[in-house]
Amino acid sequence: MSQIPTSHASDKEDWSLDQWLTYLEQVHPSSIELGLERVAEVFRNLQLDLEKRIVITVAGTNGKGTTCALIEQALLIANCSVAVFSSPHLLDYRERVRISGLMLTEEEHCQAFLKVEQARGDTPLTYFEFGTLAALQLMVDFDVKYLLLEVGLGGRLDSVNVVAPSIAVITSIDLDHQDWLGDTKELIALEKAGIFRANIPAVIGEPQPPTTLINASLDYQVKPVWQGSDFHFQIDDKGFHWQGVKSCYEFLPIPNIPAQNASTALQVIEILELQLDYKKMSQAFKQTSLPGRRQVLQNKPTVMLDVAHNPHATNLLAFDIKNMKYKRVIAVVAMLADKDIIATLAPMLSVVSIWYCASLDIPRGAKSSTLVSAVLSSQQKVLEYDSVEIAYKYALEKAKQDDLVIVFGSFYTVTDVLKIGLLTPQEKV
Repeated sequence: MSQIPTSHASDKEDWSLDQWLTYLEQVHPSSIELGLERVAEVFRNLQLDLEKRIVITVAGTNGKGTTCALIEQALLIANCSVAVFSSPHLLDYRERVRISGLMLTEEEHCQAFLKVEQARGDTPLTYFEFGTLAALQLMVDFDVKYLLLEVGLGGRLDSVNVVAPSIAVITSIDLDHQDWLGDTKELIALEKAGIFRANIPAVIGEPQPPTTLINASLDYQVKPVWQGSDFHFQIDDKGFHWQGVKSCYEFLPIPNIPAQNASTALQVIEILELQLDYKKMSQAFKQTSLPGRRQVLQNKPTVMLDVAHNPHATNLLAFDIKNMKYKRVIAVVAMLADKDIIATLAPMLSVVSIWYCASLDIPRGAKSSTLVSAVLSSQQKVLEYDSVEIAYKYALEKAKQDDLVIVFGSFYTVTDVLKIGLLTPQEKV
């Protein structure tokens, strides 16, 4: 086990953001250590005043980022001060904290890290724990009223759960991170239910909640509202229609995010009593997008990026692609080796015309041959490449104007493409 550095904050006052991030990667011997004791101690030392703030904690296997993004847009349109903490980032660490919809300066992040360093003493913190506390410090420094906190892993023992929420949100429940959270949906649901607190609203976006989650809502004594019974949505050729507990919207624009998450966000917005009329809510829908989530880079051919990396996410992605009516779907895919590759790729077999399978050049990355084995049964053309960059380059060269090139499989896969800048000189978005 590597030596944990002791805290000497005074020699870090002039550090750059890159220096801080390198330090955060080294300050704890593990990248993940579930448990709240250490982070709670440092949180108390920071003495952050959250009493008069509305805290919305968002857990879920998928959909946390997009759900937060729509709530954020609604709050901005309602002229409310709002901050979002999310993870992971794609290109820039500063993506993890947005204040009033904007990223902060490197210097502001550095000052927050310094305050956490001063408060932690010799208490070891993981990279994510350090970042969570720094994000909370920034939100208090900017005196934000509405705090949207995206859970990193699970819920019960995640560092975000050191803060008691005003509203708890669970977007979806499916198998992912089984080594940490359990190998059944029932066990994973219990971990996510850990963000519940007595007598607060709990918005459940998962349309098929495990029995354990229903029981947990009773045990924690929350006030639950459930997707599919208390609130629900419908999409047709006239738009997006939503019925909530007390309000409804008809003919909203089709959202740029998965419809299930848009519906979940609308129920949170209703509880917040923002009372946005049709025009303002339509504006929120149109303005809500998130890098790496159904992100369209160009048209003719269409290039779309999505961080889908587990079966639940690819099921939703495949459903959306079927409704897009492209002539061919060309998949550029790379994944982490510790994911359920066969089950994740299976929903895409019915929509993909050509597979460009790539190796992911990181320690946890899967080899392209593993992906090839998983999709050979598709009876479609399967090609194999040593890197995402090469696979993407050749996919673009072969794509025709009415094709869709979908890049998916991991945050790392999407990041590799965003770094390339290989867009053809055709019509770009």
